[in-house]
Amino acid sequence: MDGDPLNKKFRIAIAGASGYAGAELVRLAAAHPYFTIAAVTSEKSAGQSVSSVFPSFRGIVDHQFEALAPEALTERADAIFLALPHTKSLDPVATCIKAGKPVVDLSADYRLKDVGTYEKWYHTPHSHPHLLLLQDAVYGLPELHRSAIAKSRLVASPGCYPTAAVLQLAPLFANKLVQPETIVIDAKSGVSGAGRSPALPYHFPEAHESLEPYKIGQHRHIPEIEQELSGLMDAVGSVTVTFTPHLVPMNRGILSTAYCKLTQRLQLSDLRALYQEHYKEERFIRLFEDVTPNPRYIKGTNYCDIGVYVDSRAGWVVTVAAVDNLVKGAAGQAIQAMNLMLGIPEETGLTAPGSYP
Repeated sequence: MDGDPLNKKFRIAIAGASGYAGAELVRLAAAHPYFTIAAVTSEKSAGQSVSSVFPSFRGIVDHQFEALAPEALTERADAIFLALPHTKSLDPVATCIKAGKPVVDLSADYRLKDVGTYEKWYHTPHSHPHLLLLQDAVYGLPELHRSAIAKSRLVASPGCYPTAAVLQLAPLFANKLVQPETIVIDAKSGVSGAGRSPALPYHFPEAHESLEPYKIGQHRHIPEIEQELSGLMDAVGSVTVTFTPHLVPMNRGILSTAYCKLTQRLQLSDLRALYQEHYKEERFIRLFEDVTPNPRYIKGTNYCDIGVYVDSRAGWVVTVAAVDNLVKGAAGQAIQAMNLMLGIPEETGLTAPGSYP
């Protein structure tokens, strides 16, 4: 963007703003010192005021939801967030990019660099594969791709599970310490991770007092995790993970526990020193030793809390990560990336502590 970014307000459009991640984008953007909300869209709620759909925004956000018209958004906004369902961002992203507007897409439509992998896992042809093949889309994990994000016009914001899984394992992979065939990830997510559309498994009597694994070995976040961990080892396609997600009866939050074996035996103190060094400059990574990470500590925040442990008897390293699936796992991380794209300090609008209890 032209001029000093700290001396202006950026007009922001949020498409898909009536979903959980979209509403979180509205909440965070409304309090952002350099953003002004120019437009919000929702196919289901078009014509209704934001505060009538979300009473928590009354007196704060006075916009009405509109039907999605990508060309119109590019005329009214300086930057655009797309919080649309998977497979629905393909054409709107292309329209925004052609108009020269920076875009952060929260769907999976531009996360995977291999078109065949995308089509296999999402069961649809990719209508704009040239954007992938030309590497226009940057995977929006700032802790891994900060400089590329800052130069990009298209950021594909990561999934919530991969955010936790990749960040908890990244220091080990970056130092080539992992036996890549030994990775097991066991993750639990609150019900909001499934989105706002009603379905039987998320009905209160079905989800309450329940703990259920789902899509075992088939979850669509698996190729993201493998892509990013493989990239850290500079060996594309060399990593295969066993990933099992679980639905737990809480509104929001993810707790991810990952197990792996190392190429050499290290003491716990050495591993924790490795993590401290790797993440020493990262504003939103908090390393825990005295207590274990817990989703309740990061509710409403952009932090990722990580703990590192060793099962010396069995020879496994165990890492635990907690994120808020709607903030660091979605809207907050998207704003973190957009800040970088617009030349705004990365942490702007994202430093509030979590609510407790």
